[in-house]
Amino acid sequence: MAVIAHNEKEVKLLARLMRAEAEGEGKLGMLMVGNTGVNRVRARCLDFKDINTIQRMVFQSPGGFEATQKGYFYQGAREMDIKLARKAIKGLRYHPASYALWFFEPSGACPAQWYNQANSGRYKSHCFFQPTQADCPKVF
Repeated sequence: MAVIAHNEKEVKLLARLMRAEAEGEGKLGMLMVGNTGVNRVRARCLDFKDINTIQRMVFQSPGGFEATQKGYFYQGAREMDIKLARKAIKGLRYHPASYALWFFEPSGACPAQWYNQANSGRYKSHCFFQPTQADCPKVF
């Protein structure tokens, strides 16, 4: 059962985002990007108060995903990517992105906080950051 509303176009959109942001980090890295995106749709807090669809989450500006500005994002979704997107939409969570709203790839170590959110961990190149449960209860 899905934890956010979606249609087939949005499943493919999330799949493209996951691949464009983290294909080099394998399936698990892509799933973590999916976690972060789904969390943003669920959150209704902080910078994501008005983000209520996958479409709005993917193309949020400012604060959206860098991958949407690159040609690779605009290639069609592959079947494997679509399967991973469906897992994220079902609410499957992968640490350290389980409750993350942000991630980025620093040039060195992960900072303890980013946008006032605590570092929840690193997976390969990406550092993940999550809000407090008090700030964003719908993420948890």
